[in-house]
Formats: sequence, structure tokens, C-alpha cells
Amino acid sequence: MVLTADLANWTDVVPFAEQFPDRFFNLGMAEQNLVGVGAGLARGGAYPVIVTYGVFATRRAYDQVAMGLCTGAVSALLVGFLPGISSQFKATHQAIDDVALMRALPGMTVLDPVDSTELEALTLASAERGGPCYLRASRGAVPTVLRDPGRIGIGAAVTLREGADAAIVSSGIGSRWALEAASELAGTYRVEAAVVHFNTLKPLDEDAVVEIAGQHEVLHCVENHSSIGGLTSAVSEVVARRGLGVRVVSSAIPDRWGEYGRIDYNRARLGLDRRAIAQRSLDAAGRR
Repeated sequence: MVLTADLANWTDVVPFAEQFPDRFFNLGMAEQNLVGVGAGLARGGAYPVIVTYGVFATRRAYDQVAMGLCTGAVSALLVGFLPGISSQFKATHQAIDDVALMRALPGMTVLDPVDSTELEALTLASAERGGPCYLRASRGAVPTVLRDPGRIGIGAAVTLREGADAAIVSSGIGSRWALEAASELAGTYRVEAAVVHFNTLKPLDEDAVVEIAGQHEVLHCVENHSSIGGLTSAVSEVVARRGLGVRVVSSAIPDRWGEYGRIDYNRARLGLDRRAIAQRSLDAAGRR
């Protein structure tokens, strides 16, 4: 079943509603009730896909997510659209803290796909996995990065680009930014950077972090999320816990809200455009 909070047109679920009207529910602008109803359906044996904007799914309904979805044997998929600075609005719609909030909840799986291929694969994998899952989603048409769904799985990092000179680890649309920066590094500076994409932020692929750390002295994390509590924090936790002798640097949203404006504008303002990310890799490696 698919449930939304008056956002069907803006979260790409209208085709489902038209094809399966008996399994689609619009709960209106009441996100706490949305999650509560979804949790009730899950406890009754249904598999609810609860769809709204990331800020509303996490901040506004956090207690309902924690108590309704993360206690007991509950399987449900919570989908948060417009992650990070995807929205042109400011703090009201910028889900720059959703990963941090969801990672903190016991038993919650946290997913951040790079494109529509991975979005579809992870949606199906979430249902098979069971338990509560939080999935960040981009709406509309997005560039295709992964063309083979067979390579995609929950908790398994994927190398998007090989490179021996530097290492960039990334998640979600931050992985598209990382690929742009890697192309800039190769074309302008003759620096070949590996790009390793983590579609799962909890549980993180710790073995992949260990492997990358064994090949590089610096891990450069690129993410469409606050530098606090997201991919950078998750990777740093592994580095500290495993005693890995590497530095971690971050290209993430700093401890502030983005401004009103489109994503490219905010990327430039927040130091997340391709040149800024490439330069951060160079600085971390002591190169100019």
C-alpha cells in the first residue's frame, strides 16, 4: 500500500494511485497521522510505502517513526523526497539532517540511491529485507549512473570509477557530484580519483571503508547532507572504531541552512560544485 500526505503529484506516485486506487491513501497534510496509519497497517500485516518530503517524514513525524516503525516487528518503507539541498526552498524544505535523525533510530535501515535504477532496486530490496527502512528519493528525471540492477544491493558499496591517486567516497546524488569532481581532477590536474558509492548509510559497508583506507591516506566524503551525522560521520566512526590510519575530509553541507535557490546555486554557495570538490581533494593530498 502507498500512503502520502497530499503530495502525490510531487512525489511521483500518481501512476500507482491510478492503477491501484484501492491500495492508495491520501492522509492530507498530517504527517504524524500519515506515519501512524502506516504503522498500524504494517502491524496488521500490510507493507506500507509511506511517501512525503524528507523534512516532513523525519522532523515532523519523528516520534511516530520512532515509536510506530522502530518498535516491534514492523516492516515498512518510509520515503523522503527532496533530500539535502534538492529543494529550492530554505530550512522548511531542506532535509539536510534526515540521515542523522534516521541513523539514530534502532533497527532503521537508511538508503541513499544515486539514480532511478538504484531507487527501484532498493525499493524492492527493502520489501524483501523487512524491518523499517528510510529511503531518500529524487523526483522527476535524473541522470542514470547505474545501468545494471544486478550490481545493486542493500549494504554493498559500488565502485563507480577506478583511480589510484585519490579516494572519494559518496552517497546519493553526492555520488554524481563526486563523479563530476573526478572528471575535473583527471582532465585538469591529471589526478585519477576512485569514486566509491555507498547507497546504504546504515548499515554501512565497513569492509569497503577498510579496503579503501588500505589503499589511500585520505578518504574524501561527498554528500548531499549536513557534515554532521551523515556519510562523513558514518565513515569517521568506522575509521575510529577500526583504528584505520587515514584522514577523513568532507565535502558536505556545512553547519548552516542553504539559501533560497536552485540546487546549482546552493552547491556553488556551499562549496559543493565540481571545482570546489576537486580542489578539496587536491588540498587533502597536498597538491595544487
